[in-house]
Amino acid sequence: MIGTVFRSEDVPAEHRFDYWRELVHRAIAPSDITSDHAGDFWAEQRLLELGPVMVWPTSFLPSRFRRTEKMVRQCDPDMYHLSLMLGGGLGLDHIGRTDLYGPRDLWVTDTSEPYDVRPPDGGGRRLITGVAVDFPKSLLPLPPDRVRELLGRRLSGREGTGSLLTEFLTGLDRQSAALQPSDAPRLGTVLLDLLSAWFAHVLDVEDTLPPETRHRAMTTRIRAFIRQNLRDPGLTPPVIAAAHHISVSYLHRLFQEQAPGEDGEGETVAAWIRRLRLEGARRELADPALFAVPIHTVAARWGLPRASDFARAFRTAYGLTPKEYRLQALSSPEQPEQPEQPEQPQSQPQPQPQPQPE
Repeated sequence: MIGTVFRSEDVPAEHRFDYWRELVHRAIAPSDITSDHAGDFWAEQRLLELGPVMVWPTSFLPSRFRRTEKMVRQCDPDMYHLSLMLGGGLGLDHIGRTDLYGPRDLWVTDTSEPYDVRPPDGGGRRLITGVAVDFPKSLLPLPPDRVRELLGRRLSGREGTGSLLTEFLTGLDRQSAALQPSDAPRLGTVLLDLLSAWFAHVLDVEDTLPPETRHRAMTTRIRAFIRQNLRDPGLTPPVIAAAHHISVSYLHRLFQEQAPGEDGEGETVAAWIRRLRLEGARRELADPALFAVPIHTVAARWGLPRASDFARAFRTAYGLTPKEYRLQALSSPEQPEQPEQPEQPQSQPQPQPQPQPE
């Protein structure tokens, strides 16, 4: 597991709000944080340090965050702050812009400028959930005057690169328990590439990004597309290339240039697709709830409709026939399981239900 976790119930009630406030200050620029619920506060938060990037999935009772001009003068870490809303709502005042934000909205603030983030009137004790990201401005390969055009605007995390960014951030939270400290630098690089691609897309300046950033962002986008369409037996390299308006040869080159340690390193596109499909089928074969589902049906819904091809590929990968594996897995007290790769969260993730304090 990477990162640290805060749960308000682990702290005496009278100290919960102050403890959480200090934890937030570790992740973002100092601000004045207040809440009408400070006396009976509830929050959960995880801090993920991915190299120079801080990611913090969080849920908390309505609170207000105010960063004044005096605070800016006293301390400016020179960071950009990205917020992804998943539940509840917040309002933001920043560089003369005011807007309200709801689920799957994104906004960006600059620590060098004052801001006021506040819960909506009449929100009661409805939890606010989301994911925040803080990173040095110097790591974004775009001029500050162009980025300023986005500050304080309500931006969408529902389509295109915004959706891919949303999926990545929510996937980090879901899979954080399976991640290791050694994964952090690579995940930080992937996230910075996604952030750069998203900023550039919204500003329509994608051609200004460094080639390596564009290539890595394209590879991440392609992987997400593959996972989203993995069960489609018609998913082939030509189809993938056409969907991304690139040539098949360029698609293969992107995979050949993957950094060491990345999922799919050393594999062709077709081999990576086949491995992911086999892993999906293997998980279902080991699921007692699916024992009555015929093996050929399991294979077909993972995009492997030819039973003979599936059986041969499965035995090559795992050393057992699908039937032998299913019987062995279901008779064993400990079923082997492989965690999903963290850099490619599943498409269209849904926020996990959050507890609603009384």
